[in-house]
Amino acid sequence: MTNVLFVCTGNTCRSPMAEALLKHVKNSDSIQVKSAGVFAIDGYQASPNAVEALSEKGISSDHKSSSLTSELADWATIILTMTNQHKQSVIDLYPHVGRKTYTLSEYVSDQTEMARDISDPFGGPLHMYRQTLTDLETLIEKLISKLEK
Repeated sequence: MTNVLFVCTGNTCRSPMAEALLKHVKNSDSIQVKSAGVFAIDGYQASPNAVEALSEKGISSDHKSSSLTSELADWATIILTMTNQHKQSVIDLYPHVGRKTYTLSEYVSDQTEMARDISDPFGGPLHMYRQTLTDLETLIEKLISKLEK
């Protein structure tokens, strides 16, 4: 079983979109997925534009935000963050999970690609959420290939 934890800031945009995408396209019951935020408040709904961007792809989401806890960090086989700053925050909070914490881009990139942060659409127009979702789709496809090997 591989437990994937996506992490961003408030757990209302990027990490819930990544979670929903992976749940939607994974081909294996041996991959479990959750998301959290380093500064999240528990129980908030996903951003309306995040929900809309996902629904345009036929993906429904009833996401409620979760703050990153030691229990979630320990549950994860791999922790994938949206930015280098999130990665450092996770490691600062829970140093023992550093060996399994990467940015999503870093984890799926090959040596010829440059790892990069996933842009934050929070508070922006729908087209920004669509672009972030497109970026995440590409990375999630690579992630599935890597996890299902």
